[in-house]
Amino acid sequence: MVTPRDLSSHTVYRAGRGIEEVARELDMDPDDLIKLASNENPFGPSPKAVEAVQAAAEWMHSYPKASHTDLVAKLAARWNVADEQVWLAPSGDVALDYLARAFIEPGDRVLVPTPGFAYYPMSARYHHGEVAEYRIEKDGGFAQTPETVLDSYDGERIVYLTTPHNPTGSEMALEDIETVAEETGEDTLVVVDEAYGEFTDAPSAVELVESRDDVAVLRTFSKAYGLAGVRLGYALVPEEWGDAYARINTPFSVSELACRAGIAALDDDDHVEQTVETARWAREYVAEHANAPVWDSGGNFVLVEVGDGEGVFEAMKNEGVIVRDCSSFGLSECIRITCGTREQTKTAVATLNEVLES
Repeated sequence: MVTPRDLSSHTVYRAGRGIEEVARELDMDPDDLIKLASNENPFGPSPKAVEAVQAAAEWMHSYPKASHTDLVAKLAARWNVADEQVWLAPSGDVALDYLARAFIEPGDRVLVPTPGFAYYPMSARYHHGEVAEYRIEKDGGFAQTPETVLDSYDGERIVYLTTPHNPTGSEMALEDIETVAEETGEDTLVVVDEAYGEFTDAPSAVELVESRDDVAVLRTFSKAYGLAGVRLGYALVPEEWGDAYARINTPFSVSELACRAGIAALDDDDHVEQTVETARWAREYVAEHANAPVWDSGGNFVLVEVGDGEGVFEAMKNEGVIVRDCSSFGLSECIRITCGTREQTKTAVATLNEVLES
């Protein structure tokens, strides 16, 4: 009997609950639910991206050669890097896989944050790597310092940093990222995940990519651009090893529609500005009005300590507001609330306070 290889050490990614799923469970109209569980864009996709997808629909029979090249060139110009430094991927998750393919040999170790994005260790194990962890401590306000990482570092092949960090919202200063890169071994790659980078005023670590050969930056179109459904992300890598992309990429990995959506979304400044400004307002509103401790956040979400995360999640869900129970992050006492529209955010906070009171 043919069976898969031993996957007992692999975990399952647990996504936030979806509107349709919860609507069926509660026998409710999906339009009566507010989903603030998955850090999606509350304003939907970039309108310019929607128009581009509709216009490109008749070209779905064609492989995305020209559109892929055009999007790479546009991103390279945006970040002032060479085209070869842009590793386009069908989601930021797959960009992580590309980096793992290029760097991890069987048995190599990686260093990941806990709590943190579950796909870092998942991707490493898919590529026969081993996983070590560094802790971002709640008692320290989830602060990310060089010592947070380096105290656990033991020569790992890849070190993953996340700023803004999910689910806590904490950020790592650029000089601290550089310190980590300086203090780790010459064979260690520092991957800086900036999936929520548009929501902070902090400078991007992309400038380190230009001056170093051991830092790569991850970005996505899922959040600020609202393109989570088409799956589009990219890594920005040092020019010295950019040509590895052609050797580890799958054929025509990013779809024609995703490429066209990305090209258009990059020009949709109004949509991004509305999204970012509303997220900043929402973070402040939750912090000021929630009857529970809220951590500062640089992302489009906030972490709230509620005592019983699962219980509060269930109670809010029954009232039509879906948030994220953070038990899967090892924070069973917390929930994560995505920044919604002003109306959605006010409703979520009012519902949270009612639940906590009862």
